[in-house]
Amino acid sequence: MARFIFITGGVVSSLGKGLASAALGALLQARGFSVRLRKLDPYLNVDPGTMSPFEHGEVFVTDDGAETDLDLGHYERFTGVSARKTDSVSSGRIYSTVLEKERRGDYLGKTIQVIPHVTNEIKDFIAIGEDEVDFMLCEIGGTVGDIEGLPFFEAIRQFAQDRKRNQCIFVHLTLLPYLAASGELKTKPTQHSVKELRAIGIAPDILLLRSEHPIPEKEREKIALFCNVRKDAVIAAYDLSTIYEAPLAYHREGLDQAVLDAFNISPAPKPNLSRWEDVMDRLTNAEGEVRVAIVGKYTQLEDAYKSIAEALTHGGMANRTRVRAEWIDAEIFEREDPAPYLENFHAILVPGGFGERGTEGKIKAAEFARTRRIPYLGICLGMQMAVIEAARNVAGLSRAGSEEFDHEAGVKRFEPVVYHLKEWVQGNHAVTRKTTDDKGGTMRLGAYSATLAPGSRVAGVYGTLAIEERHRHRYEVDIKYRDKLETCGLAFSGMSPDGRLPEIVEWKDHPWFIGVQFHPELKSKPFAPHPLFADFVRAAVETSRLV
Repeated sequence: MARFIFITGGVVSSLGKGLASAALGALLQARGFSVRLRKLDPYLNVDPGTMSPFEHGEVFVTDDGAETDLDLGHYERFTGVSARKTDSVSSGRIYSTVLEKERRGDYLGKTIQVIPHVTNEIKDFIAIGEDEVDFMLCEIGGTVGDIEGLPFFEAIRQFAQDRKRNQCIFVHLTLLPYLAASGELKTKPTQHSVKELRAIGIAPDILLLRSEHPIPEKEREKIALFCNVRKDAVIAAYDLSTIYEAPLAYHREGLDQAVLDAFNISPAPKPNLSRWEDVMDRLTNAEGEVRVAIVGKYTQLEDAYKSIAEALTHGGMANRTRVRAEWIDAEIFEREDPAPYLENFHAILVPGGFGERGTEGKIKAAEFARTRRIPYLGICLGMQMAVIEAARNVAGLSRAGSEEFDHEAGVKRFEPVVYHLKEWVQGNHAVTRKTTDDKGGTMRLGAYSATLAPGSRVAGVYGTLAIEERHRHRYEVDIKYRDKLETCGLAFSGMSPDGRLPEIVEWKDHPWFIGVQFHPELKSKPFAPHPLFADFVRAAVETSRLV
């Protein structure tokens, strides 16, 4: 039966609860324990799938098709444990489930209340799969004191009360601000945050103190005394040069030992941190640098492409090369020549997205990469734009476009080479969708298989002819244009097993030009870089040597 660790935050948001949770999971793995991480978010959206990337950052997709918070990406990258639908839940999902049960009559006419019905639903969610792992780490989104988070805090209080002693602990992350005028670190915000937590019945066992400055011993002693925690359970969380230093940094501060002590696990297994020492060695001892342009539509918020940025870093680590990714708004190329912006880069990446805005700029980026023979990786919409560019400029289909853009405009402007997928096979059954369905229900989501063409570049990159990758999209490249495009040199080198859906395209006579319908970035890890990103960066390195 699992031990449970609940990670909460105080004082301000965005302190790094997700990274702290992921790093702790990695440290427990290094000591030989199995882990699973979960995110409980207080917002009322059912899931982040229909939220703007400007609002919430990247949507992370699991193998089983859940659209989740980007923190689940951190969990996977640090632990290698594939997330599932049961690892992410929001208030919206919880309330939807409760209301569905009430409509079905499951509550036998009782008055439905936050306590016990909502809190019971949260507790049931937390307990899913508890017999599968040694530790279950549950991060509570938001900050203690937020009104929308109260049902979750009450639920984890009850959950710990229901369990045996030493089966649940609470880790609280707070800010230790520095006042330059007085030259002091101030402990009062942490004290008030812990007071707020204790007022709702939760006493933290471990405190993580986010600080830009070293924390003197007297401040640690003061916090331990006034917050009623052991001094060795007051852990510093300093700013780091890279997020991948977090496991080693937290280990140096004693976080994993404090957790094992809180559970009375003695003697504690010794940690094997060689994986993370190798990760840091590859990051800090890079032998060169390449510049990669990311031409997208959400470039004002880097979290919108978080997994892509991390996957590029992983690809650099595989080549002992530092990747300097630079974000370029695709809309600029709809007004200006892309050459002055792109000619000094060693590779170009066009990521996914929804809607027509910025697409003409992405098409110009694909054309620039094709004609200048610069390595190009198109992901999801980035693949579709590369196909449209080939159709327009090489295959003679001057009106090539996407049904998505005609649907938005309400008039027919294009000859669509990209169309809305209305039926496909998932597992052993057919899935049918209409353009009028709810936005959250019209996509091909999760892991799907693909078959690669023997002798193709991607077959060489993967080292196999059968792959499985994660998808998140509504539109597909139309197979009826395959022969025309392949005659011009754009090979359809990866297809769905039934041969109906193009998964990968590549230019045969180009040094490195690949478009993929799926999202390879979602499966990349620092200790296991995705082969596409590793080879993409290798190609960028080759380009840099030619400049």
